[in-house]
Amino acid sequence: MTDVVILSGGGRYADPWHPFAETSAALADLAREAGYEVDVRDDPDAALAALDPGVRVLVVNAGDPGDRPPADERVVAAAEAALDAASERGVGILAMHAAAASLRDYAAFERALGGRWVPDVSWHPPIGRAHVHVVGNHAIAEGLTDFTVVDERYTRLQLLATIEPIAEHEEDGTRHPLVWAREVGHSRLVYDALGHDVRSYESPEHRALLTRALAWLAAVPGPSADDRV
Repeated sequence: MTDVVILSGGGRYADPWHPFAETSAALADLAREAGYEVDVRDDPDAALAALDPGVRVLVVNAGDPGDRPPADERVVAAAEAALDAASERGVGILAMHAAAASLRDYAAFERALGGRWVPDVSWHPPIGRAHVHVVGNHAIAEGLTDFTVVDERYTRLQLLATIEPIAEHEEDGTRHPLVWAREVGHSRLVYDALGHDVRSYESPEHRALLTRALAWLAAVPGPSADDRV
């Protein structure tokens, strides 16, 4: 049975800036090395509509659909119902980089994410060597230290809910969140603003962080017996 489904940026979720096929392959390799059965799908709407209840972690590695309409609104409706059901019973969501602007049709994703890329507000310096500050006392951060990675540093993301920070970067003398965790109902989410291209996944420290994130997400508790009554 598939443990991890990667929603990769194809179709209306593709963009000219992000090599989603390459980064999704890197994410799949990392998850398989950690012992998970992985399925990569490049049509996020169709993948959500056909979501198996046994899937433990959804990885969103896709871009902003903008004003591009879905090929079939019935597929989006089915996908929304499936994601709502998964969120209700408990699912882990790992949202990578451009996912801060993705899946805008899905309220369950919006509730879980905790922050968004806002056009004309959010921005990033040119891609280059980025110093990542590991912060907080979340289980994912335990034992990790600051590291450097070649990546983009998303800045001024709009926070929409309370987050538990795991990593930050500094720009113009101000710290900005890069990685955070949230628990929403029975589900868990980790957002990681890193991951622009495959160079990010060549960092041993970033890989260690993601491996820990997958373990935390896959251990989502789900509803209790009392909740199911």
